[in-house]
Amino acid sequence: MATLLQLVLTTIQIGAVYILFALGLTLIFGVLKIVNFAHGQFFTLSALVVAVVIPWLIGLGYSLFIAYIVSLVLGVVSATLLGAVIYQLGFKRFQRDMMGSFILSAGLVLLFEGIYLDVFGGAVRSVPALIDGAVSFLGVRLSAQRLLICIIAVVLTAVLTWVLAKTKFGNALRAVSIDHEAAMLQGIPYKTIAFRGFLFATLIGAIAGALVAPVSSVSPTFGDSFLVKGFIAVIVGGLGSVPGAIIGSLLIASIEAFGGFYFDPSSSTLAIFVLVMLVLLVRPKGLLGHG
Repeated sequence: MATLLQLVLTTIQIGAVYILFALGLTLIFGVLKIVNFAHGQFFTLSALVVAVVIPWLIGLGYSLFIAYIVSLVLGVVSATLLGAVIYQLGFKRFQRDMMGSFILSAGLVLLFEGIYLDVFGGAVRSVPALIDGAVSFLGVRLSAQRLLICIIAVVLTAVLTWVLAKTKFGNALRAVSIDHEAAMLQGIPYKTIAFRGFLFATLIGAIAGALVAPVSSVSPTFGDSFLVKGFIAVIVGGLGSVPGAIIGSLLIASIEAFGGFYFDPSSSTLAIFVLVMLVLLVRPKGLLGHG
């Protein structure tokens, strides 16, 4: 029983970050109908800023808590501003153009990985834990740092889901994702909503990067594995479906947690790709995909 609970909690810990990442991907696809491989670069930039700024501020005499808060804000703001620039200079011209956006985003991945490598160096960076120790729960011991990140990620996911379901901005995003021409006829400014939706998705990815940095090894290619898992999650759940992104992320996380425990990481990775093939054979649009 304790083992099962441990694996469920591990699934939630992993899945919470995957959900934040996948939500950004599915929002961009839903609003702009583009595939954005560069989404992982915003995630990476935020994590890199956190990994660089925290040791610098601690060296200046600031506490770890203050250093983490400041670095998190700087990382999220930097990544979001980069997203705004990239949208205005690139993706704005490739809205609803799958092929053009694919080529552009693939090129941006190579460009920014080279820039990050030049600016931050190729060394793997670690971020000190904000909270040391472990927490016992029903006979299961959890890392306090991972538990904190999990709680924050779950709360953020709940807030984001509420924003998309209950606010005027969320309703506009959902209307545009269903039929942008009909939404425009109803007075919704598509260009404005598209820009804000892209920034909102970038913000979500940047927050995920800053949150996961303290429990990961950060490098210029940090976001690549998350990008792959994020795309798998939205494909399984259904491109453009917010509930689908959540379900897909939890499925991927559960396979990693249970498969890694009972078998090995390579077997769990293979199982993830088998899951994708089975879902696409039965439901080509994904579990909750439209159409």
